[in-house]
Amino acid sequence: MHYLEVAVPVPLRKTFHYTHSEPVAAGCRVEVRFANRTLVGMVVGQASQTDIDPHLTSKIQAIQQVLDDQPVMTPIWLSWLGWLTQYYHHPIGEVAHAMLPAGLRKANNSRFSKPPSIVLREDLRVCSAEQFATHVDVMSLRKRAKKQHTALTEVFAAQQQAKVLSIGTANKTLGSAAVKGLLEKGLLQQVTTDIAPLCWHRQYLAQTPCHLTPNVEQALAISSLSVQLDTHFVALLEGITGSGKTEVYLQVIAEVLAAGKQVLILVPEIGLTPQTVARFAQRFGIEVGVLHSGLNDNERLLVWHQARHHEIGLVIGTRSAIFTPFANLGLIIIDEEHDDSFKQQDGLRYHARDVAIVLAQRLTIPIILGTATPSLETLYNAKQGKFQHFQLQQRAGGAVKAEQVLINTCQQNMQYGMSDEAIGILKTHLEQGNQVLVFMNRRGYAPAVVCQTCGEVHLCQACDKAYTYHQYNHSVLCHQCLDKQPMPNACKTCGGQDLLTAGSGTEQLKHGLQALFPQYQTVRIDSDSMRGKQKLAQTLDAINAREYHILVGTQILAKGHHFAHVTCVLILDVDSALYSGDFRAPEKLAQLVTQIGGRAGRASKPGSMYLQTAQPGHPLLQDLVNNGYQHFAEFALHERRAVGLPPYAFQAVLRAEDPDVRKCLALLQYGSGLVSHMQYLQVLGPLPCTVEKRQNRYRYCLVLQATKRTFLQKVLTAFIPEIETRANQLRIRWSIDVDNIDFS
Repeated sequence: MHYLEVAVPVPLRKTFHYTHSEPVAAGCRVEVRFANRTLVGMVVGQASQTDIDPHLTSKIQAIQQVLDDQPVMTPIWLSWLGWLTQYYHHPIGEVAHAMLPAGLRKANNSRFSKPPSIVLREDLRVCSAEQFATHVDVMSLRKRAKKQHTALTEVFAAQQQAKVLSIGTANKTLGSAAVKGLLEKGLLQQVTTDIAPLCWHRQYLAQTPCHLTPNVEQALAISSLSVQLDTHFVALLEGITGSGKTEVYLQVIAEVLAAGKQVLILVPEIGLTPQTVARFAQRFGIEVGVLHSGLNDNERLLVWHQARHHEIGLVIGTRSAIFTPFANLGLIIIDEEHDDSFKQQDGLRYHARDVAIVLAQRLTIPIILGTATPSLETLYNAKQGKFQHFQLQQRAGGAVKAEQVLINTCQQNMQYGMSDEAIGILKTHLEQGNQVLVFMNRRGYAPAVVCQTCGEVHLCQACDKAYTYHQYNHSVLCHQCLDKQPMPNACKTCGGQDLLTAGSGTEQLKHGLQALFPQYQTVRIDSDSMRGKQKLAQTLDAINAREYHILVGTQILAKGHHFAHVTCVLILDVDSALYSGDFRAPEKLAQLVTQIGGRAGRASKPGSMYLQTAQPGHPLLQDLVNNGYQHFAEFALHERRAVGLPPYAFQAVLRAEDPDVRKCLALLQYGSGLVSHMQYLQVLGPLPCTVEKRQNRYRYCLVLQATKRTFLQKVLTAFIPEIETRANQLRIRWSIDVDNIDFS
């Protein structure tokens, strides 16, 4: 009988013993019974009988079945699993669960069954382009079935580039009805091919290299990075928006792919992937794997398998793509490394940038962090010499850095949240035939509904937060708990029917701009208007084709998009961030303003960024406009050092939430009492979280801070078991967040 140590996906901070008649390799998944449930666990090691209490030996259950022929986690991945568990102080079973794709969290076999591909009928495969275009069957389709003709032509074009389309990819890109019709006519055939490791490498080597000529700064970065690709290092590639960071990525990636190694690129938002994937696929001529939450489980599992079996050379994904197991990973790139989207805010609260650095160290491979606005933590590490630091100060292709101007809204007439001066500036740029971008980080039509009789604000009772009015479906929505209701006809307090909206969001802003400039096409880009897998990609293509003149949107527009014809960026409503209680608010505002401003003047036309504010003399805004982000970051680091805040200290936040606020305070006060006597530990709180109430639960936090990371980790190791015991007694929900980025 063999004893196995199994990590089970339950909120308990330990592994469990099971038996099996034969040895099971660490890294394999097994199906086990746990508390009258059947769960999928991960074998993390073998246990000897001496490790087990003799009185409990007879009670140890046997596993129900082994799910994998080969381990799905290599020894390095298992070691990484152990680090994640210890550093973030999260139950090991839930960590292992988070590292697996959803398709393997169930009792499915992990054998890789390659999906069938589609190919042209044999006689069409050997045609030249001219013969194909004049083939009788192709000519017939052109007259009778245009969609099928287009799909067949696309398959022929892919064949000419030695690309093989899977049936899933073909259905998605060409249309399932067209593909089905072509298969029924016999013009396409469905075939199943064996796994072909490194098939992408042969395809890549067959391409003719195509590189843009780099400028001096780019060339220096490319040469310095390329000569050390066989070692581990962390490099910060800091370049102003439009300086050509992507071209540096592309030329370094080319070296890695040529060596037969794989590359992982992490981007912060789903919205960045269509543009990025198209550029990389076109440049390298190979299939690019994509991983983000907009895909279904089977689509994500396919890329997971392809990377693991060396069937794919390049993967682009959002935060969780860091857990993709590669056969021979050679480089990790974190694009827009400063972005908060890389931090997981529930469950295993990891930061993708930080765990990627640890993984790169264990694999002895390089990692590149690219951004125009480095996080202060990354900038600090670069200044300490822990990270290599490359700077790109010139815009690529002769583009000029956008002019930055403050617009004082005091004593100005306002329409739809815009001053007369701002409206006049937009009109000038539009009349010159250019595009303009208006940024407001608030979606919906209006952020509040107010009774004009008694002044009562319509609140979500579960969150004590004002409902946001959405005009397109005449409803009110709580943006915290997502409770949705029809727009009320009368005030719940006084019964008055004179209800008005207060404030403005992107929906109202779009209506206003359409009213002010009816001769120009306006498009709104936010999470409400960009639903659907292809919607954002199609909208971005339409913008670059100049079908729209006015772009209205939220942060989706701020990150990495290239708009060649946008010459004016107008930023509205940033004053609220100037007086936030979060010490990181100035950093986040500076990054946001700099990133949005970088959307203007990216091609041959000069651009301008206008920041509308009622506080034009505020030191932060003056510093940004006159001196730029680098100067702001230097000053912010001096401030952080003076008051002993990250990155000069390390934090962990204990959060408690419950319908009874007294239970939250009881747990946090107990925690404070456990550690308040420690000499080198600062304890702040209990404090209300930024979002004090959500879904009928009050939320409070306790902040632990130390100047040594190792000391804080030792404190947490002793602290958490005591908190867990007390929380179980109080029957209260709690969590620990190491290296938190906010207090929400």
